[in-house]
Amino acid sequence: MAADPISVPIFDGHNDTLLRLMNDPTGQAFDRFFDGGEPGHIDAVSARAGGLFGGLFAIFPPSTGGLSLSDAMSVAPYRLPFPDTPGRDEATASTFRMVSILLRLEARSQGALTVCRSVADIETAKASGRLAAVLHIEGAEAIDPDLHALDVLHAAGLRSIGPVWSRPNIFGHGVPMAFPSSPDVGPGLTEAGIRLVRRCNALRILVDLSHLNEKGFDDVARHSDAPLVATHCNAHALSTHSRNLTDRQLAAIRASGGLVGLNFATAFLRADGQMNEDTGLDVMIRHLDHLVRHLGEDGVALGSDFDGAMIPRGIASAAGLPHLVAAMVAAGFGGELIEKIAWRNWLRVLRLTWGN
Repeated sequence: MAADPISVPIFDGHNDTLLRLMNDPTGQAFDRFFDGGEPGHIDAVSARAGGLFGGLFAIFPPSTGGLSLSDAMSVAPYRLPFPDTPGRDEATASTFRMVSILLRLEARSQGALTVCRSVADIETAKASGRLAAVLHIEGAEAIDPDLHALDVLHAAGLRSIGPVWSRPNIFGHGVPMAFPSSPDVGPGLTEAGIRLVRRCNALRILVDLSHLNEKGFDDVARHSDAPLVATHCNAHALSTHSRNLTDRQLAAIRASGGLVGLNFATAFLRADGQMNEDTGLDVMIRHLDHLVRHLGEDGVALGSDFDGAMIPRGIASAAGLPHLVAAMVAAGFGGELIEKIAWRNWLRVLRLTWGN
């Protein structure tokens, strides 16, 4: 019998809700974001029901064409080819469109959602019952080699960036969607990528290690002076997917005072690498336990990948987050550790990174 749901405040390290809203041809998902009722993992209603008070809202410039991940990753082994990398004009158009979607959500929310640029903003939003949205980019194809666009996006509220998605660009090389596979595939950051990391450090923008290959990870560790953070990754020791982190990488993150957000995507959780929503929450608990043992209690958080991945049926949407909390309780996680994983660790690392 499943444990009764238990609600605690949750800050989530990754969602693709803005992409879902952009891709909705009817516009109803945007119009009804605060009323609920549209298909998707996150809206204001499901967030409130699940205790989700905020998170990093990703901007992902989509590739054109390609195959369905859910079909291609339903049976292992697999190694998907890199999808096309969007050109800068195309990526800039989609990036700015998603920035606009978030800013328009804030404008029409009547105070229910606020775009946060500091930890103080997040804490204020949490205390007042507002949904705290932090602007994040996943795949920096809209940013020019001279990084002028980065300054503009920072001024608009950008506070976190993943240089690559699972495809190459001018800044570095992502891991392919492959199982079983080491993350040690391909070269690391380019010279432009190293400049991007250093400029992000100067602007106090978080650099996300998710989707980077192992050499790129090591390049960020070598050139960054901020805590190392993977917003939505899992343990390679439990699921040998290219997207997951080895114990050596976890040790580097721990040494920097950083963290890893548990990814709910079933293909990155399961020992067989399959996208399958019939995945038990016990699998998530095993990853959390492994991450806690290798990162310490201050280095583990949540990074759901809501609206961007197939997640376990037992969670289904943001409204189902209390079921994960209940599973942690049933597994013997204490209240202090659960609060750290649920939200306190994110605010700790963001404060260290942003300085406010």
